[in-house]
Amino acid sequence: MTALTLSNVCKSFGQVEVLKNIDLTVEENEFVVFVGPSGCGKSTLLRVIAGLEDATSGTVEIDGERVNDTPPAKRGIAMVFQSYALYPHLTVRGNMALGLKQARHPKSEIDRRITEASRMLSLKPYLERRPAELSGGQRQRVAIGRAIVRNPKLFLFDEPLSNLDAALRLNTRVEIANLHRQISASMIYVTHDQTEAMTLADKIVVLRDGRVEQIGSPMELYNNPANRFVAEFIGSPAMNFVPGDMIGGSTNTVVGIRPEYAQLGATGPLSGTVVHVENLGADTNVLVNIGTDKPFTVRAFGQHDVSPGSEVGINFEAGNTLTFGTDGLRL
Repeated sequence: MTALTLSNVCKSFGQVEVLKNIDLTVEENEFVVFVGPSGCGKSTLLRVIAGLEDATSGTVEIDGERVNDTPPAKRGIAMVFQSYALYPHLTVRGNMALGLKQARHPKSEIDRRITEASRMLSLKPYLERRPAELSGGQRQRVAIGRAIVRNPKLFLFDEPLSNLDAALRLNTRVEIANLHRQISASMIYVTHDQTEAMTLADKIVVLRDGRVEQIGSPMELYNNPANRFVAEFIGSPAMNFVPGDMIGGSTNTVVGIRPEYAQLGATGPLSGTVVHVENLGADTNVLVNIGTDKPFTVRAFGQHDVSPGSEVGINFEAGNTLTFGTDGLRL
């Protein structure tokens, strides 16, 4: 069954078009990530799905029902925000129970749901604490737990990890992935972090300027990007782009080479001066000035003794390159 269908959805604020003809389906139990740069429309699209913004035109269907005129509370969705939005005077239990009490669920049912959600999220020891007594990661888990107890048709996450440090982001990301496997619910997750998108999603929706650039699995987008924008946005470090005529190709093309598919050598089809070295332990990123607008990044696995100012060659296999036209489309 299809959990969500968007048909030709547009959203404008006055004369400014924020969403342009969005078509999308989210299947039952699917984890879909909206990703793109700031201002691309991903959070606005999530708010349209939630009913916090009205679509200017087009149709929003949840679980097979048109919900354009349905208020957020009646859409069968639960939303987790970047800010935890917890009530400071309530305990963890109280925060998780509040929505269920307002919906007049029996106490026994509320207790059962809270017990199950706290087990999933390892919150049982904290149920009687207030938000001020919790870490950032624990508060975010409470916000997720508050969504779980509602048994929604659709979970919506709006950059939920942005306020956490790197270690907590990793841990919470794993918890969200495990949660998805446990409850088998459809989830839509908004982020600007393509690492989160790659590691969480069944399907990624890449947005730019209010339009969908490409939809596919993480590896589909990584290996077969439809255009230069997707190729550059998906992957870290980002793909390198070299004018075709620098490596014996056409002047009307640009060749994309991922950093891990390039190797340093004494000579090569490309050459230049090392301008920066990022020693990361497990691998080394070497940035080389080859005369283009941006340095060329070579990702060398392991630790390498390379110094800024060194003259190096860059080698790569033609089979590991992608070619784009001057319009940015894949050739």
